[in-house]
Amino acid sequence: MPLPVTDVERELRHTRRVRFEGYKRADGLWDLEAHLTDIKSHDNPMKTGVRRAGQPIHEMWIRLTIDRHLTILDASASSDAVPYPGGCETIAPAYKRLIGLNLVRDFRRAVKKHFGDVKGCTHLTEMLAGFPTAAIQTFAGEMPEERSDGRKPFQLDQCHALDTSGETVKKWYPKWYRQEKAPA
Repeated sequence: MPLPVTDVERELRHTRRVRFEGYKRADGLWDLEAHLTDIKSHDNPMKTGVRRAGQPIHEMWIRLTIDRHLTILDASASSDAVPYPGGCETIAPAYKRLIGLNLVRDFRRAVKKHFGDVKGCTHLTEMLAGFPTAAIQTFAGEMPEERSDGRKPFQLDQCHALDTSGETVKKWYPKWYRQEKAPA
């Protein structure tokens, strides 16, 4: 359902799009790609010159190659449009430091350590936050929900809808439903 229509007239000034795509590779690995664009609907005066309406202020890419354990085996970043040419795009090689990190084990903390503040590009680093869930969605249907070791499905207790004491789990995952204890 879309958001309700606003009561106040407005004018579109800025559009940010972030797109993630996941690819299963022939060699058994996986590529996850993120693409970010920032576009103004009006001419935008900048220190480096006027960026015309519709021309991207930012157009950036990150590709992570991962294995089935969500460990990053390769990483690359690139920038096609930046506000400060000769500066912004020079940080892209630093994103090779993602290699060896795991998307579900302290990933966001490691990203902050490696790329926080001036150690990275704000926009490339912001995109990294979406990779763990993009990976999970890419793997959906590729691995059984019920784990072979008897542990509960990974998604349970990871969001409010899948709280093991909630109605969704009671209905769809009854084996894992745990009635909430009454307060003492």
